[in-house]
Amino acid sequence: MMKYLQKLGKSLMLPVACLPAAGILMGIGYWIAPSIISGQGTATGVWSVIAVFLIKAGAAIIDNLPILFAVGVGIGMSDDQEGTSALAALVSWLMITTILSTGTVALLFKIDASQVNPAFGKIANPCIGIISGLIGANCYNKFKKTKLPDALAFFSGKRSVAIVTALSSLVVSIVLLFVWPAIYSAIVAFGEMILSLGPVGAGLYGFFNRLLIPLGLHHALNAVFWFDLAGVNDIGKFWGTAEGGILGQTGQYMSGFFPVMMFGLPAATLAMYHTAKPGKKKMVYGLFFSAALCSFFTGITEPIEFAFMFLAPGLYLIHAALTAISMTIIAILPVRAGFFFSAGFVDWFLSFKAPFAENSWLLIPIGIVYGAVYYIIFRLAIPLFNFKTPGREEDDEVNESTVTLANNDYTAVASIILEGLGGKENITSIDACITRLRLEIADYTKVNEKKIKSSGVAGVIRPGKNSVQVVVGTQVQHVADEFKKLCK
Repeated sequence: MMKYLQKLGKSLMLPVACLPAAGILMGIGYWIAPSIISGQGTATGVWSVIAVFLIKAGAAIIDNLPILFAVGVGIGMSDDQEGTSALAALVSWLMITTILSTGTVALLFKIDASQVNPAFGKIANPCIGIISGLIGANCYNKFKKTKLPDALAFFSGKRSVAIVTALSSLVVSIVLLFVWPAIYSAIVAFGEMILSLGPVGAGLYGFFNRLLIPLGLHHALNAVFWFDLAGVNDIGKFWGTAEGGILGQTGQYMSGFFPVMMFGLPAATLAMYHTAKPGKKKMVYGLFFSAALCSFFTGITEPIEFAFMFLAPGLYLIHAALTAISMTIIAILPVRAGFFFSAGFVDWFLSFKAPFAENSWLLIPIGIVYGAVYYIIFRLAIPLFNFKTPGREEDDEVNESTVTLANNDYTAVASIILEGLGGKENITSIDACITRLRLEIADYTKVNEKKIKSSGVAGVIRPGKNSVQVVVGTQVQHVADEFKKLCK
């Protein structure tokens, strides 16, 4: 079950990867003319027209995120990431959202539309998108090789997937017709409970957001607060694509991540470098330098977090607590910034003139202070509790021939990883997400983690007996491509 949820978390990164495009378009548009979409002005002049054009182009992505979720999950959860599964997911989405729309439900129960449960007015949401994607992917996986009699041979194989998906979606729609109101009410109640806690609720969200990263389930939690699943919709409201934003409140589930990702974690890498054994400082520098830059500019933190998450779980718990504190403090202060992808410098800069941005510049001095806090706490805690962060392991042996990703020698990196996994005969499945190489193996006893880590990767995770995840970082796709070539 955990393996299935991890694969789902990975699949969600495909549609989430579309968000930076929306962020860049809308960010530039708001910089040009921030008053237009906020209702304080009208489109006059060439630059204002350009601003509207860019903002609406970006909104086209964020407004249709549930459909992107359906397609992305449909592809990601299929056995071979084939396009037919995406088409099946889209078929499922169209059927479910049409059958369970307010108008259709009113006809089914022969009541006025005003009497229909409000839950059906929110049926086109990311949760239904995920369900549609799962239906499409599962139907594809099970029926892509179906053989029918000669009279129906045209519909054999992949052509049968859409038909089966439609029938399955019909059944699911009947179930959701009675179950969805209860599910929706529970989700909304959870969101309202966190909202009622104000800044403390933002802190709790930040704490669990970090703790769920090892399981890859933080995306599910993010959907509750960032998207229109429980009415919170922090991203949509912050950028003005959804109504209901409140100046000083909207953005509180994003703003507190900026001090952590832009300054805190990079400062933590400096502390881990300074506390590493003298003979391993060069290795630690190579591991963390690019990861720290990546965290600052893009907000991608996994290369850093996975480097000490399993080596020093106590230290990771401290990191989660520091994230919670940052989220709480920023939620209290009149400071708001937002993102479409993650809390890095690029998103911070682009969000400066978003409708609900507030004193975004203050995140820089706050972040510098928070970076110092991270450094001091990590620098003191690592030797005090003897945390085995990179460069402090008991094994003093250093492989001078270690290949680091900074060399861009992806073939060499992939070759070392493959050797550490027991060779291509031991590989049964290859996949990759935004930072991890996800693999299935035949014999877990053949895995040599030390050999894998000598390639310069951030870490190795063993979520199951026959599952291995290699945390590569943002260059994972290049390594994955070379890895697949070597396994042919």
